[in-house]
Amino acid sequence: MPKKKQFRSDDSLWKAIIEDVFDDFLRFFFHQADELFAMEKGFEFLDKELEQLFPPQDNSFSPKYVDKLVKVFMRDGKEEWILVHIEVQGYKDKHFPERMFTYFYRIFDKYNKPVTAFALFTDDSFKLHADRFETSFLGTSIRYEYNTYKVIEQNEQVLLNSNNPFAIIILVVKTALKSKKTDELELFQLKIDLARSLLQKQFSKEKIRALMNFLKYYIRFESEETISRFDKEIELLTGKNTTMGIEQFLLSRATEAGIEQGIEKGVEKGIEKGIELQKLAFVKNLLNDTNFDTEKIAQLAGVSAAVVENIKKELTKQ
Repeated sequence: MPKKKQFRSDDSLWKAIIEDVFDDFLRFFFHQADELFAMEKGFEFLDKELEQLFPPQDNSFSPKYVDKLVKVFMRDGKEEWILVHIEVQGYKDKHFPERMFTYFYRIFDKYNKPVTAFALFTDDSFKLHADRFETSFLGTSIRYEYNTYKVIEQNEQVLLNSNNPFAIIILVVKTALKSKKTDELELFQLKIDLARSLLQKQFSKEKIRALMNFLKYYIRFESEETISRFDKEIELLTGKNTTMGIEQFLLSRATEAGIEQGIEKGVEKGIEKGIELQKLAFVKNLLNDTNFDTEKIAQLAGVSAAVVENIKKELTKQ
């Protein structure tokens, strides 16, 4: 029997996919979403505002959780708006309910607007399901409850039958949880079956592309051979390459990493050095997260093929 492996999942991709399908997120959790929310007014993602309230940790590129704060307009004839605060929680944290409450009161204090909060639990425990924060002292008490959704508890057939794109995201995460008990060949088949189900849905091309990228990169195979085989199978199913959305995400992440490294090292040219480091970080991301050949990576990163080869050699030594 093939040896079971611990496959890698990238929770940071939640930041991108939630923006891509946020209207579907609302429809997934609110059956009357189109009557409640003025979808045509769009949404405002308040990432910078959230960072001001909660500065990112030093190791911001390997988050233990992912936050999104979104301004949503209501369909009630008024220019009122609510804030939908989303937490994606994939690990055990006894302080999680307190953090949810802290987010609530800081957001409410800053904006003085109604807040609804969601905690999406992506861990593999059936026991953990923190849905409130409570505290009391000498006759004074508070109880804060928030919306919760536990991925591992969901019925896969119900999700497969759903015509909401967000259901596919939940199925991808459930596939990631299954991977802890499967080998690489079984995981390959699970992902291919899910890709076929996705392509049978009547979603827009943009939604299909975003969801396919999430399926491809949220959980990665260990074997380069399997990665290449999966890419070829997806190209046969879709008739084209579907990686550009994730490339943009990786480039953005590499840009931040490169500039931060340039500042930390106190180099003379600062930003120029930061941009150079950005390119090197981008090359590393592409080598780790894709199966692109040397020439394509060099073209995407704006460096020579020799630079890509040197970085590849360094990675193999680690």
